[in-house]
Amino acid sequence: MLGKTSNPLDPSTILNDRKFAEYMLSKELDWADVVLSLRNLLRLKYFPVAVKFSFEDISEQFLKYKTAGKNFTFCQYAAFTRQEGVKLIGFRSTMGCTNAMYVLGWKDFDEEEIRGHRKYARDDEQAEFFAKTKPRLKEGLKFFAFSPLHETDFEPDVVYIVCDVLQAYHICNDYMSAFNVHPLRPNFTVNSAVCAGAVWCYNTGELNLTPMCSGSKTSGKTEQGEVNIFIPGDRVKPFVERMLERTLEYGGVSFPRTGKTYPGCDVCKLCPIFKPKDLAGIRELKELETSEPH
Repeated sequence: MLGKTSNPLDPSTILNDRKFAEYMLSKELDWADVVLSLRNLLRLKYFPVAVKFSFEDISEQFLKYKTAGKNFTFCQYAAFTRQEGVKLIGFRSTMGCTNAMYVLGWKDFDEEEIRGHRKYARDDEQAEFFAKTKPRLKEGLKFFAFSPLHETDFEPDVVYIVCDVLQAYHICNDYMSAFNVHPLRPNFTVNSAVCAGAVWCYNTGELNLTPMCSGSKTSGKTEQGEVNIFIPGDRVKPFVERMLERTLEYGGVSFPRTGKTYPGCDVCKLCPIFKPKDLAGIRELKELETSEPH
């Protein structure tokens, strides 16, 4: 580990991947450092979200949080936080999605769950099977909280990231390297992409990756081409440190264009034509200035 530093971070360092990685690795990462690293190196579009599942009575620290004016779905809570940076807290009484209520342990299995899963299934029996095999929290959840990760005042149980597929590829690869996990085996259910995705991560302590579901497409505002990533809170900083180590070693964070800044120029591997070259000298420069295209 490099020597610790308290020097301020200047713009020229931020814009140089290797210098940026060296600077970040010279200090103890806080959550703002984590977010800056992800947004600077991987160009994240949204704030990563700190997620807390609380089975204890609410404390005064959450009085400054907002809650749903009218009931939100779980993924709507998350959308407000990742897109606008709003700190939110949700309760059973403010939950507007029965699928999420079931996953969070706030309701038992009933006929409504069969009806809610019927469009995904061949028949009622399969719909029941789909619902009953979704991940669920243990009973007793009092509330959940969402905060922009860089502003969190609690240690996150899960960190939730919405990103595109290439960004997800980089995140998952560095996670696998950081924890020597291979291959990844995410948990994908027919719906409940955000709520069940987060719960499975919380229950297992492993990274989860899910595409959008019907609800997160319409309510959670997941765009086409975006995916959901959930990382256990205590695994986020080691994963980011691995990303920084790799960037320092190679000079850039990109996997497709090794050693280049993200994402790198989109050139076919082994392309014999689309390659920049050095100029031999002033004579070649003058010849190129006056010659015809060839």
